[in-house]
Amino acid sequence: MTLLDHCLYDSISNAYVLCAFKLWVILMQQVYDENAPKKATNLSINSDLLIKARNLKINLSATLEHALVSDVRKAERKKWQTENKKAINALNELAENNGLFSDSYRDF
Repeated sequence: MTLLDHCLYDSISNAYVLCAFKLWVILMQQVYDENAPKKATNLSINSDLLIKARNLKINLSATLEHALVSDVRKAERKKWQTENKKAINALNELAENNGLFSDSYRDF
């Protein structure tokens, strides 16, 4: 079930809260299982870069994992945005037409 499906089943007054919570849950999920066992992998990288990294005592595995987490998170975010574009547009239209649930509490 997409975000739009969830939102359409709820009343307008609850849609904002529900969808914001679901978005938060999706975005805060772990990208991968940090407790999964390590797996040896062969890579090919620029030899000069490798020498410099080793001389600087840079942990190649940790650096690659960090880069992969960032790239996977970006790719998953883009995929989620594409899959939920219709719902995002619907919520934006809903907010434009009806205002935000917090409008009555704002001082600005």
